[in-house]
This record gives sequence, C-alpha cells and structure tokens, in this order.
Amino acid sequence: METDNRITAILACLREDIVGIYAQKKLNEPDKEIGTQDWNDFVQEIKKTFSNKTKATDAEWKIKTFKQGKKNIADFMIEFKALAMKVDTDKLHVKFLLKKNV
Repeated sequence: METDNRITAILACLREDIVGIYAQKKLNEPDKEIGTQDWNDFVQEIKKTFSNKTKATDAEWKIKTFKQGKKNIADFMIEFKALAMKVDTDKLHVKFLLKKNV
C-alpha cells in the first residue's frame, strides 16, 4: 500500500506537457488483478519513457524524414543543425542525411 501511495504522489506532481498526459493516463488505468504496483517496474517505465534515448530516437526519425521543400536554405540549415545536435550519431551520417534531404 505504501508503494501505491508513493507512486500516486509522484504522478500527482506531474502536471505539464507530455508528463501530465502520461500521469493522467497512469492515474486513469484500472487496477490490475493484484491491485498493487511494483516500485521497480514504475521506475523502469519512467526511465524508459522519458530517457534521452527516446528523444534521440525521435530526433533521428525527424532528421531522416526532414525535407527542404520550399524552405529558404538558411531556415532549412538552422532546423537541420538543431536536429543534428539532438541525434546521437557520427558526423559522416549527418552529412549523408543532409545531402539526401536537400
């Protein structure tokens, strides 16, 4: 019961942006058959959901699909550079994506 109370208290503090949506989803989930939550599972889920690896993966997907289209080259380069800084990859691969996307 103490673990459930601790998890509920943490979720109650998460109110803004994506974490608020995540917290509301977790609070609305129906109780499982057991009725109690495991602290270690909760911590692992939080780490997995909000880790930098998730952000890097999202940025990598965005940079792979990012096209210049009708954008000014300066605007395109600024946005591309910002995405490239978030991606955890080598410079050679970033150059390849730049050539492919322009």
